[in-house]
Amino acid sequence: MKKLIGLFMIAALINGCTKKEEASSGGSAAAPAPGQATVVDDVSQKNVVQIAVGSKDHTTLVKALQAAELVDVLANPGPFTVFAPVNGAFEKLPPGTVEGLLKPEKKEALADILQHHVFVGILKESDLTDGRVLNQVDLNDVTIHRKDGKVYVDDALIVASVPAANGMIHIIDGILLPKKK
Repeated sequence: MKKLIGLFMIAALINGCTKKEEASSGGSAAAPAPGQATVVDDVSQKNVVQIAVGSKDHTTLVKALQAAELVDVLANPGPFTVFAPVNGAFEKLPPGTVEGLLKPEKKEALADILQHHVFVGILKESDLTDGRVLNQVDLNDVTIHRKDGKVYVDDALIVASVPAANGMIHIIDGILLPKKK
């Protein structure tokens, strides 16, 4: 009986391996696997993307992240500090700017701007000391300023801070643009 069970297990293992090989070689092309952002988890703390998606004040940012194909990147473990502009920050830009950046041919420029809003590592508000320079993902710097008890990143006011499973979100009232070199 033990031999029969053992043979059955070996046959199942071989059959499983053969089916995987058939699926991975030739045959029909499988659709790409969905990214990290599609993982459903109602128990754990939300990551930076899930928090942005759940915020009515960040719908433009979410559209931009989708257009630049950065959603899965920011859903990964990180750690990240994201300076997340509210919808009103995008509305301060010249008319047509956001719409233009959302076009497929502007994906790289949009990604550069969005990456300028991300620091690798977790920075709590207490870590944002006056004059501190942060090198962002796009390899350009932003500077922290403290004035009258308020914290700014470049010229954008940090209006709130939200911890995330993979980092920290500092909600800002402006758009951070890399300085011309």
